[in-house]
Amino acid sequence: MKRKLLTLNTGWSLILFVLLDAFCIGLGMGVPFFCILLGLPTGVVLVLRAAPRTCEARQLLSKALVGAALTAGITVLGMLLIWSHAIGMLFDPTADLANFGIPQLLYEPLASFIGWLVLMIVISPFLQFLMTLFGAHLALLWVLPRHNGSS
Repeated sequence: MKRKLLTLNTGWSLILFVLLDAFCIGLGMGVPFFCILLGLPTGVVLVLRAAPRTCEARQLLSKALVGAALTAGITVLGMLLIWSHAIGMLFDPTADLANFGIPQLLYEPLASFIGWLVLMIVISPFLQFLMTLFGAHLALLWVLPRHNGSS
């Protein structure tokens, strides 16, 4: 199973990630907490897929960076799909932001609502990006010594 996952076609891998990301978004009920956690194994898989083709750290890191940006971009699209209807409430003077169902951390409904949307649409995918890079770097710590012949 592990070998099949690492040798999957890039298109199928992308489809599999989109399905897993959608599942994680649904599992968090629109809050991408589980998408952030999905970044760790995603980073590991990105490096393990690229490692047989190259053993240079620079190339592995660049592939991990591109993969992390792509996966975070997919999550941004998912978050925009889910939360874009709420953006219109910012311009509706009759919108009841206090009873929208988000935490009122900033004690002002409008400020809390804007903060929530920024957290969901911008900050959470960025955290997933960072977690994917962290997973890739952890995998590099394991992969590079094996390619160089030392253990």
